[in-house]
Amino acid sequence: MTHISPKKILKEAKEGKYSIGAFNTNNLEITQAIIAGAKKLNSPVIIQTTPSAIDYAGLSNIFLIVKNEIDCQKVVAFIHLDHAKDFETIRQAVEIGYSSVMIDGSQLSFEENIQLTKRVVNFAHTRGVVVEGELGAIGKGEGGLTEKNSSLTDPNQAVEFVKRTGVDSLAISIGNAHGAPVGEKIDLDLLSVIAGKVSIPLVLHGSSGLKKRDLKMAIANGICKINIDTNIKTAVIETMRAGLKKPTKDYREIMSQVRIEVEMIVEKYITILGSEKKGKV
Repeated sequence: MTHISPKKILKEAKEGKYSIGAFNTNNLEITQAIIAGAKKLNSPVIIQTTPSAIDYAGLSNIFLIVKNEIDCQKVVAFIHLDHAKDFETIRQAVEIGYSSVMIDGSQLSFEENIQLTKRVVNFAHTRGVVVEGELGAIGKGEGGLTEKNSSLTDPNQAVEFVKRTGVDSLAISIGNAHGAPVGEKIDLDLLSVIAGKVSIPLVLHGSSGLKKRDLKMAIANGICKINIDTNIKTAVIETMRAGLKKPTKDYREIMSQVRIEVEMIVEKYITILGSEKKGKV
């Protein structure tokens, strides 16, 4: 896989006042769609796999699918492990070749979160891998499931967390939620305060339910990486349902249409996030 520096990509986004789309994948077709959208608009992208995606596809399988597509299509992209909650999952991903990982200790106490995140940072940094941490628990976890505890990110704790852990980027809780809930709103004032205190790139999870204006304002207030998953899953399911109503003897016809629909979503978000034509290798 062509070496792309995740740290450099996010730094350029921060300085350029745009954001990088981080799109979740589970299989070949979704990966191809993400890559196609990025290539068409000459945009850097992050291709993410969650632990549940790894359980579904297999760690080696999904990593090699993403790696091969990036290498063959020659796009500015890297693979990122999203929402790992334990050190062992991180270790396996780093050792197979992930260049970016997220350790999600948001459901732990503040001190426990710091200790786990610091352990991951120490391990990953010695291997040239960047780390995203999370502080504050968003209302719904990965997959749209309700978390036991939800809390907004405390700006002063964010300063201490970054200083003590050494993370490269920070996912924050400002009213965002996974699963694209109706009426999702973010606290831009809180975001502005956090961005004024924390110098590293900030990450927004659960962005599928936010409107274009919300995303633009989030970027203007310091968000450099925006995660999109639910809208992709919804498009896949709706396209498959529509395809099954038509006469076909080949499921590849349906999956080809899935690719087209997901690519359109990727292109839409690249345009909103302002990363178009920023894909210089």
